[in-house]
Order: sequence, then structure tokens, then C-alpha cells
Amino acid sequence: MQRILIANRGEIAVRVARACADAGYTSIAVYADQDADAMHVRLADEAYALGGTTPADSYLNIDRLLEVAREAGADAVHPGYGFLSENAAFARAVEDAGLTFIGPTPESIDQLGDKVTARQIATSVGAPLVPGTDKPLESADEAIAFAREAGLPVAIKAAYGGGGRGLKVVRRLDEVGDAFESATREAVTAFGRGECYIERFLDRPRHVEVQVVGDGAGRVLVVGDRDCSLQRRNQKLVEESPAPDLPADARERIHTAAREICGAVNYRGAGTVEFLLGEDGTVSFLEVNTRLQVEHPVTELTSGVDLVLEQFRVAEGRGLSRTDTPEPVGHAIEFRINAEDPGRGFLPSPGAVEHLHQPGGPGVRWDGGVESGDRVEGAFDSMIAKLIVVGDDRATALARSRRALRETTIDGVATVLPFHRVVVEHPAFVGERLGVYTQWIETELLPELEAQPRAKAAPAPALRRVFIEVDGRRVELGLPPELLGSLRAADAGASDPAAAPEAPAPHEDALLAPVSGTLVRRLVAEGTQVAEGDAVAVCEAMKMETQVLAERAGTIAWLVEEGAAVTVDAPIARVTE
Repeated sequence: MQRILIANRGEIAVRVARACADAGYTSIAVYADQDADAMHVRLADEAYALGGTTPADSYLNIDRLLEVAREAGADAVHPGYGFLSENAAFARAVEDAGLTFIGPTPESIDQLGDKVTARQIATSVGAPLVPGTDKPLESADEAIAFAREAGLPVAIKAAYGGGGRGLKVVRRLDEVGDAFESATREAVTAFGRGECYIERFLDRPRHVEVQVVGDGAGRVLVVGDRDCSLQRRNQKLVEESPAPDLPADARERIHTAAREICGAVNYRGAGTVEFLLGEDGTVSFLEVNTRLQVEHPVTELTSGVDLVLEQFRVAEGRGLSRTDTPEPVGHAIEFRINAEDPGRGFLPSPGAVEHLHQPGGPGVRWDGGVESGDRVEGAFDSMIAKLIVVGDDRATALARSRRALRETTIDGVATVLPFHRVVVEHPAFVGERLGVYTQWIETELLPELEAQPRAKAAPAPALRRVFIEVDGRRVELGLPPELLGSLRAADAGASDPAAAPEAPAPHEDALLAPVSGTLVRRLVAEGTQVAEGDAVAVCEAMKMETQVLAERAGTIAWLVEEGAAVTVDAPIARVTE
């Protein structure tokens, strides 16, 4: 391998580009229109436009990614995490094009990435499991039937994907059908496939996972374990390694199960085997993420293994750098710094980052994807950066975490920093016995968090494409709208482009969008009588769905069509008495 195309964006694309520089490879970035000047584009050795402004048109567009790989002369592709990282069709297309896919084989992704098949493999090697379906659900009725028979709560999960997208925990039978439809939509948006399955959900469980790397020939190295129980909307916010307060017998069981599950398919590259640990000590296999995880740095800092460089080694056929599980040294904690408002239920807060000051000092690592002046784009993930802190033990890591979080400043968008500052002081998290679980944030902590100021409305700087002629050859040129507008104004003899008129203040009976994104579904028809608190619509931003609730009783009159873009605090309907 010499030239590696990074089929991703944001923080993980920056991480891989830096690893390429460390190892002597040429890094090739790709970008959607609004990412033309993103941090990952600036740091890579080369960058190529994908075109488009949505995931489907850009980072999920397999044909375009391969076309760019050919244009750039790439000989390998790193998929990062999210997007196409767990898509077997993409891995197969990369290999069919004669390129090296820096990840598992397409066959392994098919087997383990399909969570239904993964459950069957886990059963075959004796891994612990809770009841669940052995094939994707055909309909909401099938999900309801399973819930009736197996009992509540249940978890509906995307069969192809991870990261909490397309995952819904349901505790009431009358909500199962809607949860199935929502999980399916989220899965399509995030992964391009909507198949889902269902299983019993362990109440108040911890989320514990095992990092592995396989050589593709049957040898699987367990690198370490992590606790990732602090989650919101089934997406992790805080992770630590090694998993604290984990009984020795449970650690041995999950390490063994992870090794055997991945060994059964001759796993190649980095991957994570996830488990739930119930209050009563029940251990249940959850899924395999056939990719690098967001939280991989905490394992790197306690194991001494650079997981991206390990991916490169395996992809080139050089095998593993070691064959024995490293004894963890110290304790590491990762804080995901997302553009979300914890005080408003972790609503996404896309917009411009006006100022960013990152922390430093001993034991502090900052893996960023955004800098001062950059934007957090509403069409993509909400992550700004990851703060990773390491110390000789957990107490030292927590003390350094408090210091590093105090030093961190981000202005312009709401962030989860206030949540993190509360967590590192909370007895449930810092106590000798870990008292948090996967639903702890929603059920216990949210009332303690205050809302932050709304992010300022900032139009996305999507490119406008025009055609020019250079030496007799027609060339497509992408220009920022403000520059194109200035050129047009100058051509017309105007001294300044006309200023955009201010939007009128919303009427008192207006129903406002809770996030900037897309109105993906109206839940009630035009003219319907609704009560205060009724769910009337679903908005999607940063690949996550948010329900819109009526703030008053009355008759609904829609102002926005399904599928239309919406801006936070802009009217989408009127609710009149």
C-alpha cells in the first residue's frame, strides 16, 4: 500500500490521515460539498470532491467513491467508522476494483455485520445470549408479536450497522410498532439498509466490550476491554479502559467468547465484540462491530497498541505485531464532545464553531475533527472531538479529566461539555462501585442538566458548481455561494450583494422545529385535533430522529412538507384553538 483513500469525514478521517503520515503513506481525503474546507480535507495530502450534500449522495455513494479512488490513483481504502465501514458490498466492490480494503473480508462483514447471523455464530461457540429473533423482522406486526410472547422491555436493532443508529428500546407494547418504523428509517439513513431484528432487553445493564484484532488466518488477539455504559439515545458518550468493577469470571467469559466468535470466521483487522452485563451478573452477547470503534483510543493508551497501524499491518499481510493479550497499564477515559444540548434532551446543535480551546498537559489526548471557524454539519454526525485522558489508575484519570474538561472551551454551538463536567463529579460514576447503566442518563441524570443557548442559524456553505473553459477544455468549478454571488453582483455593476431579509418572528401559535435538519414524517394529518404533549412529527438531524411535540392543544395546520429541510426554531406548523 502506498496511497490510502479515506472513505469518511470528520474526526476519524483526521485520525487515519495522521496515521498515514506516521507510517509513510499518502492520505487521500474525500468530501461532500459542505466539507470542502473541513479539517480532514486540510490535513490530508490530497483531497477529492464527491459532490452532493447528503450522506446518500456523498459518503454512502459507492460508485462515486470508487471513481474517485481511480482518479486519485489510490491502491487502498480505509472506511473509518460509520457510513460504509460495515457494508460488505462496499468492501467487495473495493476488492473487485483491485484495491486493498483496510478492514474485514466481505464474507466476515456479511456474517458478523448481520447481527442475526452473528447471534447464530455466538450460539455455536457457546457465547451467552438473551432470547431474540433469528432473522430480520418483516413488519411492525412481527415485532409486536415477539414482544407479546417474550415480554418487555425489548430492543429493536438495525441488522446492518452500529453506533446506536437504528436502535430503539421499548417498554410499552403500544409503542413497539412506531419504534420499528423509526429504527428502520434511521438504519436506512445511517447505513443504507433498513433490516432490523428484536431481542429481550436486559434492564439497567452495563455495556462492556472487547477489542480484538485478527490476522485473517484464524489468529485473534484480544487487545483489551472497555466499559461504555454512559449512553444517550443508545449512543456512547463516555468510555473507559479497562472496564472498571468487572468481576474476573465475567472478564474471562467475554474475552473467550470474543476470541472464539471472531476466530470462527477467520476475522481480519480490528473489530469489537459487545456484551451486556445485567444487574444480576447475567452476561449476554450483543453484537460485533466489524470496524474500528470511536472509543479505540482508550484501549490504545492502556495497551500500547496503535490500532490503526495494526489495521495497516494486517491489510498488507504482515500479520499481528503481537500474539498475547497485553496486561493493561493505567486507566483511560474518553469523552465524546458532541454538538448537542444535554439540557434539551441532547438535541443536535449544528452550526458554526466560533471558538475552540482544547486542553493539554500530562495524560491528555485530543482527537479533533473540527477547529475554530469550522462548522458542525447538520447532515452528518454531531461529533466535534474526543477528549481522552489517561492516568496510573482510575482515580488519577478522573482527576485529570476534571482538569481537562475545565480547560475546554467551545463557543457557537451547544455541546455535551456540561454533561461531562457533571458526570466526573457524580457519585454513581466516580464511586468504588460503578452505578451507571445504559439508560442511566435518560432515567436519572437529565433533570439535573440545564439547557444552553441555541446555536445561531448559519447557512451551510454548500458549493455551487459552474463550468468554465481552460485552454479549450470544459472544466467544472465549485465555488462558495457568497463568492459566486459577489461575482454576479460585480458583473451587474453592483457595489455590494443585497443583504438577505430578516426572517419574520414566528406567530404565537407556531410549532417550531426542535433541530436543524429534515422533517422526515408527519405523525398527524392536516386539520387533526391534537392535545398538548402529543407527538405530531419526526425531525432527523445528524442521523438521529427527534419527535416534535405539540406545545398546546388545537388544530394542526402544516407549513412544511415531509422531506423538507427545517431550521431550529423555525415554524413547521400552526396549532390553533
